[in-house]
Amino acid sequence: MEPDLTQPPAERILNAPAVAVLVAGSMPALYLIQERLPDQGLSLAFRPSSLWTGEWWPGLLTSMFVHGGWAHVAMNAVAALAFGPPVARLAAGARGAVAFLLFYVACGLVATGGYGLIHPDSYDSLVGASGAVFGLMGGALRLLGGRDHRLRSLGDRRFLTPAAVIMAVNVAAGLVGLAPGMEGARIAWEAHAFGFVCGALLIGPWAKAFGARRAPFASSPDLGDADV
Repeated sequence: MEPDLTQPPAERILNAPAVAVLVAGSMPALYLIQERLPDQGLSLAFRPSSLWTGEWWPGLLTSMFVHGGWAHVAMNAVAALAFGPPVARLAAGARGAVAFLLFYVACGLVATGGYGLIHPDSYDSLVGASGAVFGLMGGALRLLGGRDHRLRSLGDRRFLTPAAVIMAVNVAAGLVGLAPGMEGARIAWEAHAFGFVCGALLIGPWAKAFGARRAPFASSPDLGDADV
């Protein structure tokens, strides 16, 4: 029997750019390695005091690749897979993948460094990709609903309202300790906030620099989305 060529091709179950899937999938993969390290990855953590003492500056970057437990890994991986695709779709091919990774790392560095600036005397260990993931959230919220290379403006209530909700939950989680599976752990909500703001501010010039394509989440023409 000949195949029915009139049938449309089957859609992929996971319709996300490969680089976004790779970032999300790298988190549990790296944690499996971390669990087998002699110090459980503690030497890769970031300590805010190191900004001033110079003890371990690489921790600004390496802390993004270690986590505090499987619950921590799961939350970050799911969030990266949810908010990463809109940012990853800004540009195609290898150039787009590199752009996405640089955006992700830049948000993580700002998040970690910002936390260090407001806790200069802290010797606590900071781990996790949460700051970078919150950067993806900030960028994605400005992209969702955009059309023709446009982003929602920072003053658009369609950006401000969900941003305010996310930040309120973030602060509550940090101050009250609302983190499933991570009871007793201190949540660096300030790092999350720095990452989110970085992503929201950086996505505009980043889209221009890397040649954004038409946004995949088209709004109707009467919404009047602001230019990048």
